[in-house]
Amino acid sequence: MPDNPPIPSLDELHALKPLQQPSYDDLTEVAHVVNRLRSLPPLVFAGECDALRAKMASAAAGEAFVLQGGDCAETFDGVTAANIQGKLRTLLSMAIVLTYAAQVPIVKVGRMAGQYTKPRSAANETRGDVTLPAYRGDAVNGFAFTPEARRHDPQRLLGVYNASAATLNLVRAFVTGGFAHLRSVHTWNADFVKSSAAGVQYQTLANEIDRALAFMVACGIDDEVFGTVDFYASHEALSLEYEHAMTRVDSRTQLPYNVSGHFLWIGERTRQLEGAHVELLRHVRNPLGIKLGPTSTADTALELADRLDPDHEPGRITFITRMGAHRIRDVLPEIVAKVTASGRQVAWVCDPMHGNTFEARNGFKTRAFSDVIGELNGFFDVHEEQGTWPGGVHVELTGDDVTECVGGSEDLVEADLVNRYETLCDPRLNRNQSLELAFLVAERLTTGRIRRPNPVQAFVPVSF
Repeated sequence: MPDNPPIPSLDELHALKPLQQPSYDDLTEVAHVVNRLRSLPPLVFAGECDALRAKMASAAAGEAFVLQGGDCAETFDGVTAANIQGKLRTLLSMAIVLTYAAQVPIVKVGRMAGQYTKPRSAANETRGDVTLPAYRGDAVNGFAFTPEARRHDPQRLLGVYNASAATLNLVRAFVTGGFAHLRSVHTWNADFVKSSAAGVQYQTLANEIDRALAFMVACGIDDEVFGTVDFYASHEALSLEYEHAMTRVDSRTQLPYNVSGHFLWIGERTRQLEGAHVELLRHVRNPLGIKLGPTSTADTALELADRLDPDHEPGRITFITRMGAHRIRDVLPEIVAKVTASGRQVAWVCDPMHGNTFEARNGFKTRAFSDVIGELNGFFDVHEEQGTWPGGVHVELTGDDVTECVGGSEDLVEADLVNRYETLCDPRLNRNQSLELAFLVAERLTTGRIRRPNPVQAFVPVSF
């Protein structure tokens, strides 16, 4: 087991001049909030983090596929049963399609119960002759364009804890209480196939899943095994005060875990090798993600992996690539080749959202579904050429019928954005676009798997 040195103090981390941090005006209030957070119970448990790390190791080995998704930035007002249910239903619907196509377990990770902080390209926002701090997510300030709302308020970190606890409580009830039953999830997809403009294309796959379910039951497989799923929470570990306060020493192992979420990632803007975020997270035992954008190099990726995972522990490192549809085939091959040649076995996950954002003519920030699919196809093409396993997808999505990304089988255009544009940060795929993406990824997994032995289904007949 890795030898973790003592956790650095907040003062030591701030001495490293971390980027993308709030500018609090009352440090005494900040200290009070941090001390209160330290006294609160963990949101997740160390053993759950260990279980996810083992699953991520399977994804790195080509024996599982990661589906990670949820809001760009959660909001306190969005913590409702309907919103949580909608996102969970969308992810579970996608997961059953991918499970059938890939014929390997799908590791289900929500971008939820902690995704309340967002990095921003500018510290301030100007409207007319008024300049105020930029909205950095509900963990930092409010969206309303007023001095009071835009103040960086440390009390909001307690709101993050409470909102995350409420979300996790409901999610755990859903995934163990019958909501996630395989038959229910398949029924949702059958409804999608009937109503979607792309339904005819996907009807065959839906029918095959239906027959597979009937076959399993006919073989005597207990229907109860279809009733529950494992589901994990993830977010970008951006707020040093919050993440440090939620880092605890596990009573079983005497090792530190960040108990704010199961899976934490370091963003493109804060992955400096000697930076505060890398320094904090290299001490915790959670599985970690590292975002790699179009300016990333293989050397950078390997240096970060060495810093965060010097012992080459299975399941520890996931590279989440976000190159953009027009760059991925140029940038990703060398990174995959050099990381593979180094002997490291990491999980490769594609984020096809963040590299494909643009401003529509009517001023809305949006993404084209064709670009999202274009980056995914590039990701699969590179891994097919390299002989490596495309280990997962990371998408920003919602269970609602929003109009934030153009294209898809609904053929949304820029004029439609005004109808239901509800995100406070980046545009998300709606439910139909998310399921359409799942079916398209399923096609790539199916065609790729035809040429690969399936390690999960390996079977040697017994002779008598």
